[in-house]
Amino acid sequence: MIVSSEEEMVNLGVELASGLQPGNLFLLVGRLGAGKTTLVRGVLSGLGFAGHVKSPTFNLIQTYSTSPPVMHSDLYRVKSSQGLGLEDYEDSHACFIEWPDRLAGKFRASVIRIEFHGSGRLVTIAPETEVEGLDLLAE
Repeated sequence: MIVSSEEEMVNLGVELASGLQPGNLFLLVGRLGAGKTTLVRGVLSGLGFAGHVKSPTFNLIQTYSTSPPVMHSDLYRVKSSQGLGLEDYEDSHACFIEWPDRLAGKFRASVIRIEFHGSGRLVTIAPETEVEGLDLLAE
């Protein structure tokens, strides 16, 4: 689908929130400024979170006590997720991971790819699949 504004990206996140469950893992693939965090902001809004949502670029992991709980991670500044403890959230939270090419290990995940497309973004949501290495997803 083509998403042509920040508001539309938030609305897409709100739609995703309706079926969210603990154990969902979404790998957010896209260049800087593609709208990955904006999508997560929409998901959190759809879950009733009214606070400020920013990219966890520097603290790497941010959690939200919504229902279901959400873990948002941004791996842009690391070479590997090994040792960060992301697996601690895998079963208890809906997890959104930006820059998944830095993930260590094997995961079952839905992949959300956000690409710049003309004046908007082309958003592709692939169904759950087994992902290992993530070389195909690297930007």
